[in-house]
Amino acid sequence: MKAKLLLILVGGFLLATVPASAHHSFAAEFDVEKPVTLQGVLTKMEWVNPHGWLYIDVTQPDGSVVNWAVEAGGPNALLRRGLRKTDFPLGLEIQVEGYAAKSGAPKANGQTVTLTDGRDFFLGVDDSGGGAR
Repeated sequence: MKAKLLLILVGGFLLATVPASAHHSFAAEFDVEKPVTLQGVLTKMEWVNPHGWLYIDVTQPDGSVVNWAVEAGGPNALLRRGLRKTDFPLGLEIQVEGYAAKSGAPKANGQTVTLTDGRDFFLGVDDSGGGAR
């Protein structure tokens, strides 16, 4: 009986820690002192929770192409801002402003996205005025 109770408690603890490890703070991964502007072609979009992701090919000054992963708000937040998944067809040229990853990896926390038709949207995770904004 004690073994079952221990197993249930340990299992419950492990399940409770999974969501916490999947979410991170802006400051843990991105650097507010490293703003970036990325102009490129959309290669993939993940319309998922807790954060959406845009992947764009950015041509460097030397002609090489680097695929950047750009973190965005979740689907519900993006929908409330007027964005739809259909606004992001593959091959679309976009400009993203945001903050680079502390690690130096080609990853950024997106703040705004400008589409080719001139529409400009807040892309960030939190539009409450806090955080990196």
